[in-house]
Amino acid sequence: MSFAPDITEQLARARADLRMGVPVVLAGEGQAALVMAAETLTAQRLADVLALGGAPVLAITARRAETLKARAYDGSLARVLLPPGATPAWVQSIADPADDLRAPMKGPLQTARGGDTAAHSAALDLVKAARMLPAALVLDLPQGADFARQYGLTLIDLTAAAPILARRSALHPVVNARLPMEVSEAGRLHIFRPEDGGEEHYAIEIGRPARNTPVLCRLHSACFTGDLMGSLKCDCGPQLRAALAQMGGEGNGVLLYLNQEGRGIGLANKMRAYSLQDQGFDTVEANHRLGFEDDERDFRLGADILRSMGFSAVRLLTNNPRKVGMMEQSGISVVERVPLAVGENRHNSAYLATKAAKSGHLL
Repeated sequence: MSFAPDITEQLARARADLRMGVPVVLAGEGQAALVMAAETLTAQRLADVLALGGAPVLAITARRAETLKARAYDGSLARVLLPPGATPAWVQSIADPADDLRAPMKGPLQTARGGDTAAHSAALDLVKAARMLPAALVLDLPQGADFARQYGLTLIDLTAAAPILARRSALHPVVNARLPMEVSEAGRLHIFRPEDGGEEHYAIEIGRPARNTPVLCRLHSACFTGDLMGSLKCDCGPQLRAALAQMGGEGNGVLLYLNQEGRGIGLANKMRAYSLQDQGFDTVEANHRLGFEDDERDFRLGADILRSMGFSAVRLLTNNPRKVGMMEQSGISVVERVPLAVGENRHNSAYLATKAAKSGHLL
């Protein structure tokens, strides 16, 4: 019978649980751990975790550890030991940099060294995929499977989950339909849904572009603030409209609208980054203080969609060489990079300068 969820479905359930503040249990060979997202941790759940005994740790990324001057003995992550009397407010102050400047002396923080960190790494992967702050409370549980069954918690097999967490989800076409637009009445919207329960992605096809010649293409990451609200803090809205206008003018093209808001960190974390920018940090510095990399997006999703639609070569509308590289590495030939330098204003000039200086954008 196929009623029981498979590992991909269990991971989707785990992400939803963590967003709601419900713990999950990760179990591997000789290791099991109770995991809770720092962002949704409550006083009662923290008290219950502490009552179990043991030594819970707060797993944070090496980027966040660098900001906090904490030793990241585990490479990509650090396991911060909880001090006596730790509260949810303390946990969240370690996870969230909002008050770093007001209260910079959060330490000295002690971090764990040695031992298996598979559960801690998986926990960070899950909270990041759930678009939350990359920090998780982790407590080793000798009888993790029994504990999960006793309390009805989602139980994840780490061995089965590892390859799923390490790769991008397959995308499948759901439906497409005609969509007359201002730039072209010959528009068609295609919807693609990932197997892992994540956000859907879209392809806007202008005209009837031939599949055997390079198509004018734009990989556009969702930007609620720029695309819909007309934000002046970025150039996303002008780029979206300029790309569609150019495709309409040429009579054909494909715009891939990828739901990777805020360079892949989600809208809530993007707003946290904006708050940090108001404190004087640039875009890259803000992401690092939050615990993220410069850019968490995966543009290979665009290559997957293009192949599904029958395209193998593109003229890519972009200022970002990383997009060109990911397309080429994914088997989509980029025969031309078409510049798209629009939308600079007094509110985003520093942001654009940072993209050029630190992210290699050709502006």
